[in-house]
Amino acid sequence: MDPQHSFQHPAGAKLPEIGPTDPFVKVVKALLPYFVHEISIPSTFDQLRTTAAGHKIRALVDHLVLSVTNPALINALLTLKWHFSTIEAGGINETRANACEIVAWRFLHRISERDAAMFCLYELPQQSVEVVRDGCHPEITEQSTLLPQFRDTPIAEPPANRRFELLRSVLNIRGTSGAESGVEEDDQEHSLSSFAGLTGLEIAAVANCKKFLSQKIVQKVVDGIWKGDIIFWESLVSTTKKRPQFYNKKTADIFTRLRVPRYIKTFEVLFVATFLFWLCCVLVERNSSQITSFEFFLYIWFAAFSYNELSEFLDTKSIFYAVDIWNACDIIIIVLGFAFLMARSVGVYQGNSQIIDTAFDILSLEALFMVPRLFSIMCLLPYFGTLLPCLEAMVKDFVKFMMLVVILYLGFLVTFTLLARGAFSVPEMSWFLVRVFFGGSSLGFEIMRDINPKLGPPLMVIFVCMTNVLLITSLICIQRDAFARVIAHAREEYLFVYSVYVLEASTSKRLTHFYPPLSLIPLIFIRPLRLFVASEKLRNARIFVLKVTHLPIISAIWLFELAHDQVRETNAFSTIQPTHHTVEPSAMPKTQPTHSSHGPSSSSRHPLGGLGSAEVLTPSAHVNNGKDIKEEAADSTIVINTDLEGQVKELSGQVKDLSAKIAELTALIMAQQRTITPPEEEEDEAA
Repeated sequence: MDPQHSFQHPAGAKLPEIGPTDPFVKVVKALLPYFVHEISIPSTFDQLRTTAAGHKIRALVDHLVLSVTNPALINALLTLKWHFSTIEAGGINETRANACEIVAWRFLHRISERDAAMFCLYELPQQSVEVVRDGCHPEITEQSTLLPQFRDTPIAEPPANRRFELLRSVLNIRGTSGAESGVEEDDQEHSLSSFAGLTGLEIAAVANCKKFLSQKIVQKVVDGIWKGDIIFWESLVSTTKKRPQFYNKKTADIFTRLRVPRYIKTFEVLFVATFLFWLCCVLVERNSSQITSFEFFLYIWFAAFSYNELSEFLDTKSIFYAVDIWNACDIIIIVLGFAFLMARSVGVYQGNSQIIDTAFDILSLEALFMVPRLFSIMCLLPYFGTLLPCLEAMVKDFVKFMMLVVILYLGFLVTFTLLARGAFSVPEMSWFLVRVFFGGSSLGFEIMRDINPKLGPPLMVIFVCMTNVLLITSLICIQRDAFARVIAHAREEYLFVYSVYVLEASTSKRLTHFYPPLSLIPLIFIRPLRLFVASEKLRNARIFVLKVTHLPIISAIWLFELAHDQVRETNAFSTIQPTHHTVEPSAMPKTQPTHSSHGPSSSSRHPLGGLGSAEVLTPSAHVNNGKDIKEEAADSTIVINTDLEGQVKELSGQVKDLSAKIAELTALIMAQQRTITPPEEEEDEAA
């Protein structure tokens, strides 16, 4: 039993009982005792999936599929996975973490794709606790807090580092029993309140649930978000609330396509390309006396880039910001840009040409990070998307190893400098040793007697052997192991990078999203009016400005989708999209989950609200008469029957071919066994 979970278990832990309206905290506390009690033997991930060690997991999945419809189930399972992963790097808690992840994706595979999307995109609501002010509290005991009837619910303020707050919350999760005091329950509810506003996919990305995100059913949801088949805003109206729903071009506002991650990232690349163009023009022109038009546009693009980066950080609350490696390049670009502005301003104010030249030299460093940032969209390709986490892991190991190299280098530097007795200064000796470290062994052998006739040669030989043989070889081996460790899970790493790339562009809760550099327009002309104008009017003004300024962009998107629909025959996400023709509800085909014998249709068992159920489940806006409906139903029935007969014939032929091959293989094996004498018979003949 783990010391982290101090609660009593019965002789046999029963399956968790989860109500359809239970809050997120209660779902977590219901699932936690089952994993702690039933998963008591360390097992590998493959053992949990394929051997008897995962029997309890399969029983739990069957129970959840049959009797649980709580929309926060996936959120709770992935939160527990993160909890067990942070407690211990290996051992029993790692097994429990893997079990939580396996249960989560198996549950999604057992229900319909529509319900799976609902569970993955369910956003945890803000917790509301009723305040008792009547002066009498029936549950007050000696262990209760002082004056509970006067304790107001604290207003949750967004922490400075949301990721750190979430990590602290999962560490504070603990099991509860019936005798647990209400104080601990209130503390746990308050600790898990930091998860409010997060969806299951966002928790999976933060908790590094790479195996969960690599599942086909989950990736279908991610692809739907990326392509715009799943949207979060139905229309650009001041009263619109963010909620996931399936896109229907007949009812949705065309300007909501501006929130599709595919178009956001595409225009972001175009913006960075123009940013790099203005940068090159300024550096080629290099006018030290005045600010040219190229430099003026560069300042505008730099301001828009910085504001867009700040908005992205505030929207993600530092959750995905630390996960995406390209944000580090963006920060460096902003820092170098501010350094250029400061040096440029000081140089122009003082009339110092040397400082101005230094400013342009600093600006030249921008290209070192802006060019890779321009091609960051290539990480969507599987090859480059896999190399990116490999490079990240190799850089981390390289930095760790270089700490040892620096320590040894400083030891030899001090020793050689003192032995030289003034023959070499510290900068000269430092440069000599750096050149020796990077392969200039002959240079070290030339100066070793000048350092010290007696101790110089043996110490230099030791330094050359350690640096050029031992340290370099060790570094290569470490880098190779880091690369092999990541490339062994290439598909998971690529899909994790892709999922974070998509979720980062869809987590914003703002109704209006301006593309840079047009984002400076509301910042300059609308945001200052917040002190004088009502928020409702300002929101309507932002919507109007967005539609006016982004009309050419939305026209380009409309033309692209029109051409794309003509080329694309079927939608990759069409299995969970609403049908485009009108049929009666009774005639609509129902999506059955895998292993449907375990219970009723998941479409009726998981009635999750908030995912555009009105748009998905109601008939289309085009109303036909009864005759047309019957004709369409009859035609569709004929087509389905024809296709079914063809598939049955094809399957029957394949079964016959397979049976013939199995018979031939069986005859061949029997013939070989007749020609080989069994070991027992050979031993009898020898005796």
